[in-house]
Amino acid sequence: MSGPHVTLPPHPGLAAGPVYLDYNGTTPVDPRVAEAMRPHLTDFFGNPSSSHPFALEPRRALAAARAQVAGLIGARPGEIVFTGSGSEADLLALRGAVLASGRPRPHVITQATEHPAVLKTCVALERLHGARLTVLPVDDDGLVELAALAAAFTQDTVLVSVMAANNETGALQSVAELAALAHQCGALFHCDAAQAVGKIPLDAGELSVDLLTIVGHKMYAPKGAAALYVRDGVRLEPVVYGGGQEGGLRAGTENVALAVALGTAAQLAATELADGAPARLAALRDDLHQRLTDGLPGRVHLNGPEKNRLPNTLNISVDGVLGHELLAVAHQIAASTGSACHSGTHTPSPVLTAMGLDPARALGALRLSLGRWTMPRDVETAATALIRAAAAQ
Repeated sequence: MSGPHVTLPPHPGLAAGPVYLDYNGTTPVDPRVAEAMRPHLTDFFGNPSSSHPFALEPRRALAAARAQVAGLIGARPGEIVFTGSGSEADLLALRGAVLASGRPRPHVITQATEHPAVLKTCVALERLHGARLTVLPVDDDGLVELAALAAAFTQDTVLVSVMAANNETGALQSVAELAALAHQCGALFHCDAAQAVGKIPLDAGELSVDLLTIVGHKMYAPKGAAALYVRDGVRLEPVVYGGGQEGGLRAGTENVALAVALGTAAQLAATELADGAPARLAALRDDLHQRLTDGLPGRVHLNGPEKNRLPNTLNISVDGVLGHELLAVAHQIAASTGSACHSGTHTPSPVLTAMGLDPARALGALRLSLGRWTMPRDVETAATALIRAAAAQ
């Protein structure tokens, strides 16, 4: 397949280590992103809000970056608010909407497999601001059913928050349908799209969302660069008070270098999406799945939906082995399990548990997530390593 994916030089950060299959955890910074932000760490140091010549280039770069991020999701530049992380963007969306609602007992609806940044913010809103919370169950594929959402609304529901794609299974929620239902019931809709933006085409207008979280380190920008899409006309309580930057929602002198990094990453992602990157990654993912299935007959089970998921994500359980033990033996790859380790004791992934998987299968899970620098030879190496490790258990 033609395109920038094949012609990219090897990434210096990946050269000496094992095969990297944890792109959903974080991505290496694209050298083109690092190069774009470099002048704003060295030469262009001015405050974008100043009125002298040193502010001109930072101000221009900030506006250009905002336009690039907006372009990736079909938004207007003025609808993009830069934040310091996806978790902060989620906080601004959830807390901001609840506090701006003016309701004495605002009601929020979310679902069981959301990222902790959403779930724990909702719990804090209950504790600190008298909000009421409904956490919807999910089906066997980790998806929210429309009927369950419809039944959850009350006259005080101000916000629904449902992610675009699950970070462990890649399951894609029916965001447009869920958002339409929320609007029919008079509520705002927030979508944490940290895992989806840049991996699949997303248009905020077509999805009809009011708030959407974008995270740089999931799409080859540095950690600390993120944004919240805020549909024009949506009122939020600020997350940081002060000088009025970012439309008054997030005060503090802007980090122009990180904004430029996020904008450049968004531009690169848009180009890749147009060039067929999702299909390339899906083919590699499916090749990895097939190799594992062939090499471990009857032992490999897919967790989550087969079709309706991110093109780069493969979550499987292998009968007879624990995921963390398998990865500890398979030194040739770097991946994750989704389970948590507390004082040496592993607990099943809350995501897989919410989907109804029994503890043994959940503890056997592996999340293998591919990305921009994953090549066919990496898939072959990873499959061989996992098959050998599992066969030895």
